[in-house]
Amino acid sequence: MSHRPVPPATDPDFTPPGLGRRFGALVIDWVLCLLVSNFFADPLTDGWAPVLVLVVEYAFFLGLFAQTPGMYVTRIRCLSWTDGGRIGIGRALLRGLLLALVVPALIMDDKRRGVHDRLAGSVIAPAPRPA
Repeated sequence: MSHRPVPPATDPDFTPPGLGRRFGALVIDWVLCLLVSNFFADPLTDGWAPVLVLVVEYAFFLGLFAQTPGMYVTRIRCLSWTDGGRIGIGRALLRGLLLALVVPALIMDDKRRGVHDRLAGSVIAPAPRPA
């Protein structure tokens, strides 16, 4: 019998990770985006390039794996608020686009869900330690 975790929306014990871990993941992802964008643009003069890479990175990694490389390092993940599963590429793309606007991420509720998370139906949660 498989044990399904309680979705964050209905879990009274759900505790979001601290902002330090979230910021650390974003810094790691941003550095990776700067490095990748160097292959097709100069991130110092073409500010759109690393932002584009970040949006694509979020769509791919969050949509398929629930974690970006930075999130993997800081042991957090992005889950569906209602069922606790992956959010899929479409919702991850929406979340990445909204995150690129920065402002939605600064307005959080009591579960540390920014406007981008609420609109995408997602939440940042602690990731289990690897076995």
